[in-house]
Amino acid sequence: QVQLVESGGGLVQAGGSLRLSCAASGRTFSVYAMGWFRQAPGKEHEFVAALKWSGFNTYYADSVKGRFTISRDNAKNTVYLQMNSLKPEDTAVYYCVADVDRSFDLTRISSYDYWGQGTQVTVSS
Repeated sequence: QVQLVESGGGLVQAGGSLRLSCAASGRTFSVYAMGWFRQAPGKEHEFVAALKWSGFNTYYADSVKGRFTISRDNAKNTVYLQMNSLKPEDTAVYYCVADVDRSFDLTRISSYDYWGQGTQVTVSS
């Protein structure tokens, strides 16, 4: 089992920044990739960003490219999502996810085995 705990959400004005953190614990040696999804009210879960736990591959949704950056600290088993130039449409609950099955497509929700509890991000206009 892998446990994921997010932190760093909050309320920010449009154009502002937030950094989300996700600390993994448990069988972290089994983690192949981690990422972030988000869900706005009344909408489906949406892929945001992902990275593999080794190497330099990162993946982003078109809607956040150039504004969000995903990174990791292997020693702390933590992944981060730096969010800049935030827009009201970024308002959502953000979920940290982990894949242990070496999934091919890390943008698919079905690729992930573990989810955090979510953290609310609200961007005011």
